[in-house]
Amino acid sequence: MISSEAKREFANEVARRLSDAGYQALWAGGCVRDFLLGIEPEDYDIATNARPEEVRKIFGQRKTLAVGASFGVIIVIGPKSAGNVEVATFRTEGPYLDGRRPDNVAFSTAEEDAHRRDFTINGMFYDPLEQQVLDYVNGQHDLSQGVIRAIGNPRDRMTEDKLRLLRAVRFSARFEFELDPETATAVKDMAEEIKVVSVERISHELRRMLCHRHRRRAVQLLHGLRLMSGILPEVQPFAGQAENDAFQTTLHMLHLLRDPSFELAAAVLLHSSTDPIPIACDDRTFSSLLAEKQIEPVHSICRRLRLSNHEIEDISWLVGHRAFPAAVWKSERAHLKRLMARPVINELLDLARVEALATDADVSDIVACEEYLRDTPPDEIDPPPLLTGDALRDMGLEPGKQFKVILESVRDAQLNDEISTSQQARDFVRQLIDGDADGKK
Repeated sequence: MISSEAKREFANEVARRLSDAGYQALWAGGCVRDFLLGIEPEDYDIATNARPEEVRKIFGQRKTLAVGASFGVIIVIGPKSAGNVEVATFRTEGPYLDGRRPDNVAFSTAEEDAHRRDFTINGMFYDPLEQQVLDYVNGQHDLSQGVIRAIGNPRDRMTEDKLRLLRAVRFSARFEFELDPETATAVKDMAEEIKVVSVERISHELRRMLCHRHRRRAVQLLHGLRLMSGILPEVQPFAGQAENDAFQTTLHMLHLLRDPSFELAAAVLLHSSTDPIPIACDDRTFSSLLAEKQIEPVHSICRRLRLSNHEIEDISWLVGHRAFPAAVWKSERAHLKRLMARPVINELLDLARVEALATDADVSDIVACEEYLRDTPPDEIDPPPLLTGDALRDMGLEPGKQFKVILESVRDAQLNDEISTSQQARDFVRQLIDGDADGKK
C-alpha cells in the first residue's frame, strides 16, 4: 500500500542523496504546483544537473531503470510503501518534428529547463532541503491569480506538443482557473491540429477530464475552444451553439454526476449522439433490437478512441439501455431481473436518474428500481440456472438452435418465480416440447 507520506519522504531521500553527491536536486513540475496549492501530490518528480549515468551510479544499477536515458530520465526504485521516483536531468529540447516529442535534447541548467515546459504553473521547482521555491517563469504569480498561461510564446508551446491543447483545458477545468487570453487564442486557432495526436493520448486526457468533478467545465471549454470537433465530431453537432438545449442537458447531466466511473461519464457525454427510442419492454427481442440500434454508433466512437474492450462494452450498453429502467419496472419480473443482474446496473440507474433530473422527467420508476436492487438479495435477482445444455442432452434432446430458445424460456420461468427446482424445469421443458409437437400436428 503506497502512502503519500512515504512517497514524499522517499522523494526527499532521493534529493538528499543527489545533493550529498554534489548535485542540485529539486522537485519539479506538477508536484510543486500541487504542493503550493495545498494539494497532496500524486507523484514526486526530481530534476537534477546529474547526468543519467551519474544518477545510476549513485543509486545503483539494480535500484534504477533507464526508461528514458536518452532524454535524461532515470527511474529510481523505492520501497513498496513509496513507489518509484522519476529523476530527470535538466535539459533543453530540439524541434518537435512529430508534434509529440523533441527530436533531440541537450542537458542544461534549471532555468533553461523551466522555459521548455508547458505552462507557468507547471514550470516551477522546489528545493525540499532548503524549502525554497525556484521560479523562473512567474508561475507563483499565475498560481495566485488562478491563470493557466503558456510559458513564452503559446503557439510555440502548442506546436511542440499538440497534446498541450487538451492539457490547457484539463488544467483550467481541474483548478477552476482562467485561460490566459493569448494562450486561449492559440488553442482555438490551432484546435484542428489536435488530430495529429495519437488517439490513445487523447483518450487518456479525456478520461482524466471526465472523471474529475469539474467535468462539466472541461466539456464547455472543449466546445468553446473548438476542440470538440477534432475529438468527438459526432457530439459536436448538438453543441453547435452554447444555448443548444441538448448541449445544456448534457452539461447539466455531467454536473449532476457524483464520483462517476469513466464509463458512466463517457456514456453521459455520448448519450445525445443517438436519439432515444421508446422501449417495448413486454417484447424482449424487440427491446434488444432497439437497444442494439442505439449501441452501434456509440460502439463505433469508442472503437475509434481505442478504448479497452471492457470500456467499449459498458459505455455502449449504458447508452443503449438508458431508457430501460423507467420502462422495465412495468414489465415482467424476468426482464427486470435480467437488467438488475448486469454488472453496471448501478451506473445505468445513475445515468437514467441524471437524465430524468436534467429534463424534469418523472423518476419514480427509477427510484423503484433502485429500491428493488437494494432490498432484493443477489441470489434472488440472479439465481444459478436450473438447467444447462448438458441437462437437455441428458433428456434426449439433440443440440441445435432450439437449445438457446429452450434455456431462455426456462430462465424466464425461473426468474418469474414460476419454477424453482431442476425437476420443475425439466417438466417445463417437456411441456414446451409437447406444446410444439401439438402445434405442428
